[in-house]
Amino acid sequence: MLGKRIKELRKKKGITQKELASYLGVSDRAVGYYESGQRTPPPDILQKIADFFNVSTDYLLGRTDIYNPADEITEAVSDDPELLEFWNELKEREDLKLLFKQTKKLSPKDIKQIIRIIKAIEDEEDKEE
Repeated sequence: MLGKRIKELRKKKGITQKELASYLGVSDRAVGYYESGQRTPPPDILQKIADFFNVSTDYLLGRTDIYNPADEITEAVSDDPELLEFWNELKEREDLKLLFKQTKKLSPKDIKQIIRIIKAIEDEEDKEE
């Protein structure tokens, strides 16, 4: 599953094995081994692959079909225009990106509640300024 996903993402992005290898700091042969399943990338390289393609390591490993946890949050708040607008601003903040990557499997209801809490905190901070 890992090799297949790396290859699919690489092709979707329109880059060669050599270009991916250059970014990862490995040989293009190593990327070929990863894609064919002959070798498994070490954890640091796996994380670099996930970061490069903006997907979770869980997606790469086949543990989920959701590319990015942010997509799951977007789906959960999509029926609430105010929360969706707030989320679309929030997900671009560098200081919160790690938080979203660490999000465990939550129900859409729980995700909405967390976004509402963050919004309430942000609204309160805006009032104080």
